[in-house]
Amino acid sequence: MGYLLGIDIGTSGTKTLLVTTKGRIAASVTVEYPAYAPKPAWSEQVPEDWWQAAIASIRAVLKKAKVKGANVTGLGLSGQMHGSVFLDKAGKVLRRAILWNDQRTGAECEAITRAAGGRKQLIRMVANPALTGFTAPKILWVRTHEPRVYAKTAKILLPKDYVRYRLTGEFATEVSDASGTLLLDVRRRRWSTKLLGLLKIDRDLLPEVYESQEVSGCLTAEAAKVTGLAAGTPVVGGGGDQAAGAVGGGIVRRGAISATLGTSGVVFAHADTVETDPEGRVHTFCHAVEGKWHVMGVVLAAGGSLQWFRNTLCQDLVRKAKREKVDPYELITAAAAKVAPGSDGLYFLPYLTGERTPHADPSARAAWVGLSNMHTRAHMARAVMEGATYAMRDCLEIITRMGVPVREIRVAGGGARSPFWRSLQADIYRKPVWTVSSEEGPAYGVALLAGVGTGVWKSVPEACDATIRTLQATKPTRKHVKRYDALYPEYGQLYRSLKADFARIAALA
Repeated sequence: MGYLLGIDIGTSGTKTLLVTTKGRIAASVTVEYPAYAPKPAWSEQVPEDWWQAAIASIRAVLKKAKVKGANVTGLGLSGQMHGSVFLDKAGKVLRRAILWNDQRTGAECEAITRAAGGRKQLIRMVANPALTGFTAPKILWVRTHEPRVYAKTAKILLPKDYVRYRLTGEFATEVSDASGTLLLDVRRRRWSTKLLGLLKIDRDLLPEVYESQEVSGCLTAEAAKVTGLAAGTPVVGGGGDQAAGAVGGGIVRRGAISATLGTSGVVFAHADTVETDPEGRVHTFCHAVEGKWHVMGVVLAAGGSLQWFRNTLCQDLVRKAKREKVDPYELITAAAAKVAPGSDGLYFLPYLTGERTPHADPSARAAWVGLSNMHTRAHMARAVMEGATYAMRDCLEIITRMGVPVREIRVAGGGARSPFWRSLQADIYRKPVWTVSSEEGPAYGVALLAGVGTGVWKSVPEACDATIRTLQATKPTRKHVKRYDALYPEYGQLYRSLKADFARIAALA
């Protein structure tokens, strides 16, 4: 039997998935690693940690499934988007990678916008505005603040593409992840020579761009030796984590929407043509489906807000969950479910790391608003979950107003595994939400892409049709919909009321 390998280089760890050529998951292994915050709002990781995690997870997943590496016929790569790996002429890493959630590049974003002739002109050029999380401003930041590093730089790679380089020796990326650098001409699916020229960034610093299912290289003998795979195994382009996750959830046709609540929250819509928001509140990127695009709204700390709440205010529940051998989130959500919709007037703004959609505001800060002596920790937990879901609705509202059809919402991530949070999403989105047969997201998606690239399936939609099905619908509760429709506008007003205060607080910090 043949197998496909999907590797997702995430922010908290690398997940490697072994999938049969029929789409059945044979084994899954995740290896974690740390992130670093040398200054407030900075976020970095060591690329060597990704590579060692890839090696360890590949070997472990083969061992777990009792499969020989020679039986793996194709490999796909996914990963956290927007990160930057700076390599010298020998392919050695020059500094720690700056990650997607790093907020240091506000001045560089302004410089890019000026160089392009304004925000609207930049959106016309590359379909998106300059945001602090993107790769281009990170490149400018290193050039300005670490000129010695920049002078030695021969290549700049995205996280998954660094692992590709270690596997194949090739400098390559693909269209979905490259879209998030801000340097890709998204309409033409190639690097924007115009913007590169305006920013004075050498095109040779960037890798070659492939479609997501195209073979971008093959495993070297050295990589085969350390991973246990066979030399010559094809490695396809793969996808940025969101596009790959959409493939893993079957979001490959117009009208299909995914709402993923992981550390970040993402509302993702397939598009047959380039659809842009003139205000730049959502991203327009190339999809991992050849010749297609997607529109995406991003909430920086959706599930991450509940994770912070657990780690900061629920250590007693974490200990209790360990004793009872249950997930601590089950205890937290069980308490939250007992609180009335609207948390008795308590709101939570989930801006722990600034916010992307719809505000594009790195200075935004999280807050509970409306807190009184009647509120309990359970109220606070529910308010966190409601606030994160309101933020997801912000994304959905913009996409809907753009004329993108919303026929079916498929949920993924931690917010899909929790029955309570699924119900909360249905109530706040005002539509049924569906779970799907695959819960492995990006790693599964790039395994399917590897299958397409190696001839198992003829196209990405065909691969999804053969392997993915919807399972369970969670319908909204009418009285809850009415309640949340009344509360949602106030949630939006709170940001507008506090925006100037957030900027002053950030400046003081």
